[in-house]
Amino acid sequence: MSLSAYENVIMNMYEDGHTDMEISFKLSELGMQRGNSERNIRKFRSERGSKRKCVFEDALELAVSQAVVETGPYYGRKMMTGYLAAQGIHVSEVRVGRTLAQMHEPYHQARCQSMWVTNSIWTRMKNFACLTHVIAIDGFSKKIVGYSTMPIKNNLTIYEEVYKNAVLSHGMWDQVRVDHGGEFYLTLFMQDILAGYRHNQQRLPYLQTSSTKNHTVERIWPEVNKRVNYPIKTALIQMGDQEALDMEDGLTRYCVSNLTCQISQTGVQRFLQAWNCHNILGKGIPNLLAIDGCKARISEQLLPGASEAADLYRQEMGPSLTSPSTFGIDPFQSEEDKFRAETEFSSLYCDLGNVLNYTVNEHYRPYQDCLSELINITRRCT
Repeated sequence: MSLSAYENVIMNMYEDGHTDMEISFKLSELGMQRGNSERNIRKFRSERGSKRKCVFEDALELAVSQAVVETGPYYGRKMMTGYLAAQGIHVSEVRVGRTLAQMHEPYHQARCQSMWVTNSIWTRMKNFACLTHVIAIDGFSKKIVGYSTMPIKNNLTIYEEVYKNAVLSHGMWDQVRVDHGGEFYLTLFMQDILAGYRHNQQRLPYLQTSSTKNHTVERIWPEVNKRVNYPIKTALIQMGDQEALDMEDGLTRYCVSNLTCQISQTGVQRFLQAWNCHNILGKGIPNLLAIDGCKARISEQLLPGASEAADLYRQEMGPSLTSPSTFGIDPFQSEEDKFRAETEFSSLYCDLGNVLNYTVNEHYRPYQDCLSELINITRRCT
């Protein structure tokens, strides 16, 4: 089959900013096994006079400037290109890198010198471990297929928000690989029950190995930390140093965890969009590589809700699951008190994304003021 049969696919992808390599891979996915090399695609395009949709310099500068406001200093040309692509702006890494260097020179210099958070800061940050992120990554495409942010890691939330959602969206994985943490018991239990629905049943349905085995997901955490977690924790450390935050107080711990979970969730969502749309050298773009999902698909009826799955687990394995819980002590005596506090806080901070924007750009005062206000409102309403 010739390239002419895929002319619309080739032209549309190229006009939208995709590379010849990405187009070649897409044609392979569509069943074309020969004649779809990058060279042939380039020649095919040239003969038909194809042109990209042009993003002018002033429009690119505006888009990059807004993206930096939302992402902070640690999105280099690759991740920034991915972040822009997630917004529908397809431009080359070269142009994005040049724009970043020209418009945001201090941030560019910091990235070049690898001026990340120091080890001494990390040691102190362990005292502020008020949330947990869980991420699931497809081993082939490296696409982040599921994630959740919670105050304390637990089996039910991980199963419902990460495993179940990922399987329903992308299909049944042949093997799930995790570390030895007990928070994955329910996920592994259900993966084992559904093992007969996998495409390749010669593999073990799951594998538990030490995190020191350098899983792909373990290499993601430094990327998440420097772009989301460290800026927030630095703001908390400043408050602790100024004795403006008492982490021994249960109400304070509850408010810190509640606000930090909400804000960091937005940061992780932004990271996820950029990661899944950025180009991994020698491999491709995760979203394109994972476009067809897993070969085995299962119906939603086979995946019960978290509570029902937990009951099945307890019947067979005993009561060893961790359930959702709060960090600190929930101070509210009634749902009415909680609703009143949430309403008052929302009237002051209707968009926590703006608070995150300041925080990732190392302006910590808005986050600190926001947290102090939340603590004060919570005290008044309890």
